[in-house]
Amino acid sequence: MDSHSSSSVIIVGAGVSGISAAKVLAENGIHDLLILEASDRIGGRIRKETFGGVSVELGAGWIAGVGGKESNPVWELAAKSGLRTFFSDYSNARYNIYDRSGKIFPSGIATDSYQKAVDSAIQNLRNQEAESGGHHSSTSKVTEPPSTPIELAIDFILHDFEMAEVEPISTFTEFGEREYLVADERGYEYLLYKMAEDFLHTSEGRILDNRLKLNQVVRGIQQSRSGVRVVTEDGRFYEANYVVLSVSIGVLQSDFISFNPPLPRWKSEAITKCEVMVYTKIFLQFPYKFWPGCPEKEFFIYAHDRRGYYTFWQHMESAYPGSNILVVTLTNGESKRVEAQPDTDTLREAMVVLRDMFGPDIPDAIDILVPRWWNNRFQRGSYSNYPIISNPQVFYDIKAPVGRIFFTGEHTSERFNGYVHGAYLAGIDTSRAVLEEMRKEKETEDGSQTQLQEPLLALTESLTMSQSDTVSNLHKCDIPTQLYLGGKRGITEAIL
Repeated sequence: MDSHSSSSVIIVGAGVSGISAAKVLAENGIHDLLILEASDRIGGRIRKETFGGVSVELGAGWIAGVGGKESNPVWELAAKSGLRTFFSDYSNARYNIYDRSGKIFPSGIATDSYQKAVDSAIQNLRNQEAESGGHHSSTSKVTEPPSTPIELAIDFILHDFEMAEVEPISTFTEFGEREYLVADERGYEYLLYKMAEDFLHTSEGRILDNRLKLNQVVRGIQQSRSGVRVVTEDGRFYEANYVVLSVSIGVLQSDFISFNPPLPRWKSEAITKCEVMVYTKIFLQFPYKFWPGCPEKEFFIYAHDRRGYYTFWQHMESAYPGSNILVVTLTNGESKRVEAQPDTDTLREAMVVLRDMFGPDIPDAIDILVPRWWNNRFQRGSYSNYPIISNPQVFYDIKAPVGRIFFTGEHTSERFNGYVHGAYLAGIDTSRAVLEEMRKEKETEDGSQTQLQEPLLALTESLTMSQSDTVSNLHKCDIPTQLYLGGKRGITEAIL
């Protein structure tokens, strides 16, 4: 099924980056834009679902970086929209570590283990810095890998749950160290709908603007010197001067979208070097609460001899009192393993862990919800994770445009990759780059028009001469040649 639609800019993906990019373009007078979204909703990796009678966030669920010297732009959007949030205090989690017999590790042991893990992470960073510099540092020394259940649990918290940075994280140094859980029936995605209202036609919370097309699965992007054609799975095609590609780094790595001509080698190699994190929040509902429900017990940890095995838990009593919901977070290998098995197997495994911590008499869960970000072909993971010590050129190459195709997403945010505000700011940054390129192209076209007019002026002047002068000084066959050559010199070719 063919269709033809021409726009100034096509944005592929209606997640945070795509919507923020479209908003900036519209604010700068680019109204003939088109947003193509593969799924039946906007939001990308921000997604809510009703579970146990409340709204839970399957993907991004926190606003991280609040209370600092600068205001987090996503926090500002949440405040403006009246989004319901709750402060998350992780500081007590390390003192709520259960062993497999249901006993909580003494606070002294937990503190010592935590400090040992931090010291080891810092030393490993120094070792990596020394190795990347090509020399052996006097401060280099071998660190023992975690081996005991509590060491494995804390290592998981530091490197998988809190992410791998052990130096100050840009988000926290820039915006503050507080984090707030989004617990709003409208969902985290409500912020995107509020942004969309500024430039798309909406009614009663629904987007009705035909510039947003849902269920349009982009499978190919064809680029020429004059423009870009986007081809969808159902045979439709759309044409534009520029494309903003707001898909995840996992989708780029999966070759889900083909490029003609192919992406240059420097681009494709950079894309493969970025690590994709898979972050899975499994929701369990019970007939009644059997765990400590006080705020200082909101987060608790299970120490198992297998790293990352149902390690980090949270109760939802602070956000949704009486909901009787627990959440357990898995990452990477464990996430992929759980995604590949039936939910009944996951429920069975989770119940064994909970009975280790709280005894054999606790009730069975009455419902379970398991997101599958890795097996979702429109996402292929949760967020990007650049190595602590890495070549900055890799990031720049991932972000760099290729001809008329511009790339955006949280993976193109140098300082805030992996965060919602990183995606938001990346969309703004990319749209500004597109606007600048459009300005340059217009200046080139205006210059070309000026050069095209010069031969015409010369021809007009010649026609005012006497007929004999005209015949003797200008041969008729020279006129189109001069016009062609004059125009050719003034045309700047697009970069491929």
